[in-house]
Amino acid sequence: MKSDKENIDALIKEKLTEEEAKFYEDLDEQNVIEMIFGLFQGKNKWLLILMNVVTVIFFGFFIYCIVQFFIVETTKELLKFGLGSIVFLLGISMLKIFAWMQMDKNAIIRQIKRLELQVSSLAGRIAD
Repeated sequence: MKSDKENIDALIKEKLTEEEAKFYEDLDEQNVIEMIFGLFQGKNKWLLILMNVVTVIFFGFFIYCIVQFFIVETTKELLKFGLGSIVFLLGISMLKIFAWMQMDKNAIIRQIKRLELQVSSLAGRIAD
């Protein structure tokens, strides 16, 4: 399967102009690290920076609640810090899920752009 993909990519690159081929190369699959840093590009980078700051704050509160949970002795305080740690852990989880969904969205958009480039290349060849 990998060789078929490489053959198709090679055929596409032959038909593209130099500028289109460079653009096509930029749309190739990314590893996880590239995808994470890709979140901080574009129009919504301020939102993801804010989300990471909130995640760090929630993590700090989570650690505080866990430490306090093991220090306190009354049932009321145990419940308060136990529920607090669960709430902050859920908050961290939701923010991370949102970030992973954004990474998936960026990967899908990249694949759609590759497909659009292939279709426009094919349309150009048909018109000639």
